[in-house]
Amino acid sequence: MAFAVTSSSSSTAISGSSFPRSSASPDLKVPQIGAVRLADRHATVSLSRRRCAVKPVNAEPKRNDSIVPLAATIAAPKISEKVEVEDFEQLAKELDNASPLEIMDKALEKFGNDIAIAFSGAEDVALIEYAKLIGRPFRVFSLDTGRLNPETYRFFNEVEKHYGIRMEYMFPDAVEVQALVRSKGLFSFYEDGHQECCRVRKVRPLRRALKGLRAWITGQRKDQSPGTRSEVPVVQVDPVFEGLDGGIGSLVKWNPVANVDGKDIWNFLRAMNVPVNTLHSQGYVSIGCEPCTRPVLPGQHEREGRWWWEDAKAKECGLHKGNLKQDSAAQLNGSGNGASHANGTATQSDIFNSQSLVTLSRTGIENLARLENRKEPWLVVLYAPWCRFCQAMEESYVELAEKLAGSGVKVAKFRADGEQKEYAKTELQLGSFPTILFFPKHSSKPIKYASEKRDVDSLMAFINALR
Repeated sequence: MAFAVTSSSSSTAISGSSFPRSSASPDLKVPQIGAVRLADRHATVSLSRRRCAVKPVNAEPKRNDSIVPLAATIAAPKISEKVEVEDFEQLAKELDNASPLEIMDKALEKFGNDIAIAFSGAEDVALIEYAKLIGRPFRVFSLDTGRLNPETYRFFNEVEKHYGIRMEYMFPDAVEVQALVRSKGLFSFYEDGHQECCRVRKVRPLRRALKGLRAWITGQRKDQSPGTRSEVPVVQVDPVFEGLDGGIGSLVKWNPVANVDGKDIWNFLRAMNVPVNTLHSQGYVSIGCEPCTRPVLPGQHEREGRWWWEDAKAKECGLHKGNLKQDSAAQLNGSGNGASHANGTATQSDIFNSQSLVTLSRTGIENLARLENRKEPWLVVLYAPWCRFCQAMEESYVELAEKLAGSGVKVAKFRADGEQKEYAKTELQLGSFPTILFFPKHSSKPIKYASEKRDVDSLMAFINALR
């Protein structure tokens, strides 16, 4: 676990490697992520107030094959306070307008050595900068899935040197990874969804890490992911994972930048001259594993670069599964890659509403697909009204329909979620929403628009090249 022991008066970061180890007592044990606490406790634990005195120990912990030893050694905090039940929902309301710095300070103050920052190797390096500025001791861990970009590994090293810390890396179980790859291959997630691979490489290692903590800090923002993070509070009882004490409610999750816009995060990083992942300069915004991450085009949402072959509401790997509503969680657990409501339809108001657009029913799209000689070509968008990417292209698609009115090209829409989704996937080439198809005059087979540039000029160029 990465610890930066920082003096509030001098703001000097001290890494664990600076501690002498020659005079260690072999009996000393230290707390660590992913392990059961070994220190004796003769007092009750409080989730509401905890000021931990973190003292360096000149000790090298004994190797235990079931855990990863700490990179920076510290002593277990002494706690001697009365148990109080904290109302974190109320605390979230009180801190809703607080700055990330204030929220980070509150988190570190309350949980001391029992909290750690989860670092993904992207712009969440801002969390480490906030912790450094506060001057309290902090811990950092990261998940190494074994499939990260080389640039991300180099970035980890740069961050450790910049802050004088050592992060603790959590790795997937080698036997589980071996079984998955041998049975399904290296790229099965392109065919049956990313959840199984993420469960082995990310979720289970995270679960082990969090079992050694009482709270963790994430870089989640409300503007990050369509449909899954728009209601993220600044602090909450973790609805999915368990902490050191075990059981529901034993882990608290802090999201200090929940209310911060992505552009403001970047302004902060530039102002503080914080090192960043070089992938960002190549068009990457949200960064994960190499096979499942790609650059985004100007105007695209940042999460369009993650698992791009899946629907917008499936774009969570399971680390923040609690963000998903009950029906979407069922999707995450393997019932599909998309997201629709329990009755097969979404309650979102319809989109692409214009007199210049034809609304196709299931019968209408089936008849159109069967025709071999059409009077005119058709452009059809397969969409779901809840999809943020469909919503983003609504204005340009409606404008296109109005431009093409009377031109001999029909512009239409077909709602392909819910009960229609399986048909659209098998018969209409639906991969993710939105999917745009061009039905030529003299061919029954539609042509799929491959580009993700959905502005009027790009769509017009596609039509002009085919009609």
